[in-house]
Amino acid sequence: SSLDNLKEGKSSATAASSPLKDVFFEFDRHDLTGDARDILKGNAEWLKKNSSARVEIEGHCDERGTSEYNLALGAKRSQAARDYLVTLGIAADRISTISYGEEIPACIESGENCWRQNRRVRFIVAPSRPAS
Repeated sequence: SSLDNLKEGKSSATAASSPLKDVFFEFDRHDLTGDARDILKGNAEWLKKNSSARVEIEGHCDERGTSEYNLALGAKRSQAARDYLVTLGIAADRISTISYGEEIPACIESGENCWRQNRRVRFIVAPSRPAS
């Protein structure tokens, strides 16, 4: 997770080799753009092919706004992505969400180019649950 990476001094940016791609958002928005929906369709296809995989969707924001506001916005972003994956046939119990707000940026510079990278949801493949 991004929190684990932060604790280990690693980048919270998603590796290019990751099978699940980040979804990016406009400033102060949590609605899904056409590009976001296309990325989510690709993520859903991977999840369908890997039916035992669970995923945690992390909501992130840029540094503008209060911590409380950004935590709420990150939650709305991760929930929007989750809801769309469910409409694409991914079981809701395979998806959890969390918001980190502005606390774990992928880019630490101030400016639109960097802020754009931080307004995202990130997908973390979680360990499979043991069979009961």
